[in-house]
Amino acid sequence: MQGVLTGFAVIAVVIAVGYAIGRRGYLGDQGREVLTKLAFHVASPALLFTTLAQTDLSVIFSSRLLVTALSTAAAAGVFVTVGVVRHWGVGRTTIGALCSSYVNSGNLGIPIAVYVLGDASLVAPVLLFQLVGVTPVALTILDLSGKGEKGPLWRRLLTPLRNPIAVGSLAGVAVSATGLRIPAPVLDPLTLIGGMSVPAVLLAFGISLCGSTMPGRGPDRHPVFLSVALKSVGQPAAAWALAAGVFGLRGAPLLDVVVTSALPAAQNLYTYASSYRVAERLARDSILLSTVISVPVLVVVAALLG
Repeated sequence: MQGVLTGFAVIAVVIAVGYAIGRRGYLGDQGREVLTKLAFHVASPALLFTTLAQTDLSVIFSSRLLVTALSTAAAAGVFVTVGVVRHWGVGRTTIGALCSSYVNSGNLGIPIAVYVLGDASLVAPVLLFQLVGVTPVALTILDLSGKGEKGPLWRRLLTPLRNPIAVGSLAGVAVSATGLRIPAPVLDPLTLIGGMSVPAVLLAFGISLCGSTMPGRGPDRHPVFLSVALKSVGQPAAAWALAAGVFGLRGAPLLDVVVTSALPAAQNLYTYASSYRVAERLARDSILLSTVISVPVLVVVAALLG
């Protein structure tokens, strides 16, 4: 499984570089925070805008997207239910639900789609659904739950439009939907800036591992284990059941949706948790453990369905 190993090797090397930077103190005490803010407020919005502005939106009207949406809702719904019963709080429950269902469709999904599935565009439905549907909703919840006063209804409804990640995503969709062509002098700088997003996220994640305890310990161990179990086993199992049993997918289409659902939790979820200063350890541990566990899971899925 060259694609699986290549994708994880790239991520592991960049995270290791971040860890080394943190150990050496090259970026000072504020290095992680600066990288996080750079990714959240500047680089990620640019990357999402340039990606979605050049994507064919017809992919959203597919059975694969329905499988992705339903399996995502199933995994996140289980975590939310447990979080409500256990009184884990809105912020921690939101981050945990994301870690249970929000896949790494960008920096890991793309190479795996190329080497394992043979087509990078197969991650587009997942990318679009997460960026346009899941991200604005989740960040709106984090925005509202982090503020004491609720404010007027119109202000709450406009919350996604004040978030840089959501703004970049929605602007990219608008450009793609209208068929506008962005001039190269405008698109090229945005593409260059967006190229900083994934490295910044991975480096910040690596720095955060310095001096940290083993994952899965401490007060967040139960949410961590639940989110990892849902992400690594629950979501791909739900995707397989829905794709094969409900939508009748077979062969390559079935492999596509199960492989993409078996991807680990996305690294940018740590950026969200860090930016909102909520459940940072939960996000970090869940991402790390799901990334490690997803290696054998993806290999097994590709072997059984490939």
